[in-house]
Amino acid sequence: QNPKLLIMDEPTSVLTPQEVEKLFATLRRLAAEGCSILYISHKLEEIRALCGAATIMRLGRVVAHCKPSEKSAKELAELMINAELAPPARSRRVVAAGAKAKLVVDKLTVKSPHAFGTDLKQISFSVYPGEILGVAGIAGNGQTELMDALSGEVPAGTPERILLDGAAIGHMGPRERRALGGCFVPEERNGHGAIGAMTLSENAFLTAAKRRSLARFGFVSQARTVNFAREIIRGFDVRTTGPKAQARSLSGGNLQKFLIGREVMQAPGLLIINQPTWGVDAGAAASIYRALAELAGKGAAVVIISQDLDEIFLVCDRVAVIAGGRLSPPIPVKEATIEQIGLVMGGAAAKDAGGASAMESAAQ
Repeated sequence: QNPKLLIMDEPTSVLTPQEVEKLFATLRRLAAEGCSILYISHKLEEIRALCGAATIMRLGRVVAHCKPSEKSAKELAELMINAELAPPARSRRVVAAGAKAKLVVDKLTVKSPHAFGTDLKQISFSVYPGEILGVAGIAGNGQTELMDALSGEVPAGTPERILLDGAAIGHMGPRERRALGGCFVPEERNGHGAIGAMTLSENAFLTAAKRRSLARFGFVSQARTVNFAREIIRGFDVRTTGPKAQARSLSGGNLQKFLIGREVMQAPGLLIINQPTWGVDAGAAASIYRALAELAGKGAAVVIISQDLDEIFLVCDRVAVIAGGRLSPPIPVKEATIEQIGLVMGGAAAKDAGGASAMESAAQ
């Protein structure tokens, strides 16, 4: 359309790294032809790579201007949150030979209940105590269906398809899986992770009643429930008026911190979280990463389903890619590259001529 002004808001959220490069080449060509481009993004490395000038906003106000190529991503993030940003202090975990898996998924095949969903096909992987496994992929490739199957919202049918601490749980619902030590944070915050019209203390009760002893003799303990909500608010720096605030009154980032805190503070043996930092600021994201690293450091197995490759490379020990409802074999993050994972995300052949997966071949 030969635009003179182009405004883009998070344009790369459903693109592979290779597609991002093609987009950037197009944007650079448009800029060279005289088009002004306003590029809105929380992906700071993209801002540094593409933009000639940046405006930093915080709480609805402009707080700084800079040339992004002269700043590190960390410096940009610190301008955004007005605080020093500390990365999660955690070394990569290497699974010892013969270690016993916390979660085992074996040839899981589930038909999506949604008309335009993605069926899961022969999904297999294991997660070990103290490990963070990342599942990367472009939106709409089976992430929601995988989360539903692992949390029990959509039972797997055959019990043995999913094992938790050796117990077959494929047929169990969320409540039974939680009783065995699982905790779950879905992608959708309002209406799924939380009920907007309920208070924070009421939302805290929904999933933590048993593990945190928030009810006695069939009655809700208001004092225990409110205190637990206060613990979450303090521990995860949730900006709110208090435990009696309605969930819908919180910003997306603060509600996400509350939901993750609600699950982490139950000290689960297994935590599965879908899109942990989608739409949250850099400071909130750093807090979430630290909480996940600390949980894994205490021996929990953590599964992160994410479209953000930067966060997977930052916090995960191993990574697998979901594409078209199929999952590639997990490999250590230190042996992977963003380009290699991007190819698999974009539908690269699952097997090469020698029978090895695309991920495994690139890692060798």
